[in-house]
Amino acid sequence: MDRHLDWDGCFNVRDLGGLPAAGGRTTRWGAVVRADTLEELTTAGWTALVEHGVRTVIDLRNDDEVRQDTAPRPADVTTIRIPLDVSEDREFWDVWQSGPQFGTPEYYRPHLDRFPERSAAVIAAIARAQPGGVAFHCAGGRDRSGQVAMLTLALAGVPADVVAADYALSSERLPARYAARGEEDQGPLLQSYLRERGTSAEVLIVELLEGLDVEAHLVEAGLTAGDLEGLRRRLLEG
Repeated sequence: MDRHLDWDGCFNVRDLGGLPAAGGRTTRWGAVVRADTLEELTTAGWTALVEHGVRTVIDLRNDDEVRQDTAPRPADVTTIRIPLDVSEDREFWDVWQSGPQFGTPEYYRPHLDRFPERSAAVIAAIARAQPGGVAFHCAGGRDRSGQVAMLTLALAGVPADVVAADYALSSERLPARYAARGEEDQGPLLQSYLRERGTSAEVLIVELLEGLDVEAHLVEAGLTAGDLEGLRRRLLEG
């Protein structure tokens, strides 16, 4: 099955189902979806989201990024806002927001070390959501959504190289989003930046996951055993 989802108004949406996980298990289709901003969905786009089974939306953006929905949000969809960035911490962001590194996984580990409780809160929200699918999104669906997808899949026992390959799929989807907005595609700039540093987005993710006990890190930040059980029950087949 194609993991890319065509929801009118969005460009970078995919189901996290169908991936190999620990113990020979597989991630469940329709359980968790990553996306670019959902506020631009048309009526047809919201209908597709509901038909896909999504009943909870988690918005990872900062307050100043939120705009009015293009079309009415269905009443049976619950929206939870958990800004992932902690943008008010200027000491951190004056360093990490000052160049191309903000558009790459290079900042993931520093963010997880400084703000682990925010990532733990997002994972807990996914685990505790009402029955039905969960969709989380940022603006473009690459970086903040990429961090949450990385953590979610890692906790489900998805191999690091598969997690990295999922991140890379955004580079196939975002050019159309940039074109629709009349903006320059940032992909080549980010890839060039990482090549100059002798690495790639995929390598950075694999190195992070191989060097960090994600479960222990997030439990220390407030994620509970019940949250871990709930996440795996939601995401894993069998």
